[in-house]
Amino acid sequence: MSEKYELPPIFGTSETERSLLDPSLFSDRFKDLDQGGKCLAEYVWIGGTGADFRCKTRVLAKMPSSVEELPTWNYDGSSTGQAPGDDSEVYLKPAAMYMDPFRPGPNILVLCDCYEPPRVNEDGSVSPPVPIPTNTRYQCNEFMEQAKDQEPWFGIEQEYTVLNSKTKWPLGWPNCGFPGPQGPYYCAAGSGAAIGRDLVESHLKACVYAGINISGINAEVMPSQWEYQVGPCTGIAAGDQMMMSRFILLRLAELYNVEVTLDPKPIPGDWNGAGGHVNFSNNDTRAPEVGWDNIQKQIEKLGKRHAVHIAAYGEGNERRLTGKHETSSMNDFSWGVANRGCSIRVGRMVPVDKCGYYEDRRPASNLDPYVVCGLLVESALLK
Repeated sequence: MSEKYELPPIFGTSETERSLLDPSLFSDRFKDLDQGGKCLAEYVWIGGTGADFRCKTRVLAKMPSSVEELPTWNYDGSSTGQAPGDDSEVYLKPAAMYMDPFRPGPNILVLCDCYEPPRVNEDGSVSPPVPIPTNTRYQCNEFMEQAKDQEPWFGIEQEYTVLNSKTKWPLGWPNCGFPGPQGPYYCAAGSGAAIGRDLVESHLKACVYAGINISGINAEVMPSQWEYQVGPCTGIAAGDQMMMSRFILLRLAELYNVEVTLDPKPIPGDWNGAGGHVNFSNNDTRAPEVGWDNIQKQIEKLGKRHAVHIAAYGEGNERRLTGKHETSSMNDFSWGVANRGCSIRVGRMVPVDKCGYYEDRRPASNLDPYVVCGLLVESALLK
């Protein structure tokens, strides 16, 4: 018999975080005021770092029935690092809309991508909008359109760490110290083991209300680290829904006065990093009897472009992909069945069922989902 498995000790926390302003004042006095049939549309876009979120509200005369009914808008790109001051206007084009969990009622969140505005040429013609450099959605959508006959499905696992907004140290950890070693925290319940669950549960309900296909949540290996999954989503919707789910998470962290970081290795040493694993399938991999053979062919293609993928799979990923803590080495490409130490993991039942999906475990938690999903489609289906 193997030795009895024993868990390290768990230490409780007395830490409490409160909002800077009293949220009950808004809830009690203004939240349920009649809007007279008008719709509050929160336009959301990605800022100049490629990772920061920006937003502003537009009041519409009525609730739109589709994203095509939403008006285009603009913003000051010189204040977000996306345009010079002497030509600062950036064009906002609505791409997807969701119900707004922060303003229940006929109100929406509008995910936009960003373009240089149309311009009048010397001959009087008008040039079309041009995607700005931080608009990674545009190229991803091009790949998805080219591969739409393959119906690419994605499921993205988003890991993140909750921090004390004042100390920038993981929430609930001892000040200037560390909790007990890893072991008791993964999928855990109990005081000191599952830290920040209120934020996580709020995020789950808010995403479901918004219409995001969030498919699960769990506590992760490092205390104060959590994960949620978005998918399966087809094509460009995977990136859209992941981006909006992140925005909702940041808005909730704002309410709880905590910070959420997507850093792939927030705490150095013997602590797990944070990943953004992407589960991928398509008609070829899902085909009965031959799907398993097609999966192996696609994995071989991914191996040939390993360096291209690694370069685009998240800033700081070299601190995470060390070959330890359930990761592969970023320097080598590998794959295996049920092996979480490989670049690509295939589920145990896939060879049995002879079809299914595979998981790219290389992306960091701060992955750009448009870049990663686009690369998977390009390498596996278009090359």
